[in-house]
Amino acid sequence: MIAHILAVLILASVQSVYHGGTYVGSVIVEPGQVVRGDLTVIAGDATIEGAVDGDVNVVGGTAFVRPGATITGQVNMVGGDVASAVVPWAGTASYRDTSGDYRLIWRIVWDLVAVLFFLIFPMRARMAIDRLENHPGLCAAIGLVGWVAVIPLAILLLCTILLIPFIAVEAVAVIAGLFLGKAALALLVGRRLWEVLSPRTTPSPFAALIVGLALITAAELVPIIGTVVMVFVAMIGLGASILAFTGDTLVGPPGSSRSRPPLSGPPMVVG
Repeated sequence: MIAHILAVLILASVQSVYHGGTYVGSVIVEPGQVVRGDLTVIAGDATIEGAVDGDVNVVGGTAFVRPGATITGQVNMVGGDVASAVVPWAGTASYRDTSGDYRLIWRIVWDLVAVLFFLIFPMRARMAIDRLENHPGLCAAIGLVGWVAVIPLAILLLCTILLIPFIAVEAVAVIAGLFLGKAALALLVGRRLWEVLSPRTTPSPFAALIVGLALITAAELVPIIGTVVMVFVAMIGLGASILAFTGDTLVGPPGSSRSRPPLSGPPMVVG
């Protein structure tokens, strides 16, 4: 999912390629077009409708080989057999001539990045966890607004010309918020599971984080349901991260929760 987010932020549309090389974002080899040399695509999909005289390598995306297309080399894509061997419901991709499938490994790499963000920003991670515990609905709402505003804000920055460099800042901020939010959500999930299985023991934050990431990753690999899980994690995780960096204006200081005022009036008569 992160690869597709990067592709949207970097390129507004799929670009047509006419020669081999490395490209960032989704590309297409149109019918009748011959690309000589290896074609490498990062953070995007590769749609092959013409001919490629070499290998097609896709990192963080999917290779689509249309009927009538020809590829003299191999198609190498991140995602498939390794995941299904470890997690049976991971499934395999439907493209052809794929020599490797590292879907689970790719997700583990992203989980390690989430752990890194948790270690670098422990205070913000703690605040994000507090937001998730006490204000899950607000986190989801803020996350939804954040994702909806990403593209319009990027277009607005692009129109200003002088603020174009801030598009990269926006992309980095969104990705950082996504990783930090996922780490906070994983820690919360791991802690809750630990409490259910062993209520008399308290797990270390790192152990709870690893357990939570394992559960979320396994859920993301389930067909159909995995997509829903990824959308939920991206939405509520980003919302929690935004609330963790915006101070206590909306939700109050960490650990506090707004409660209803006590009921007043004469005591009830007990018969």
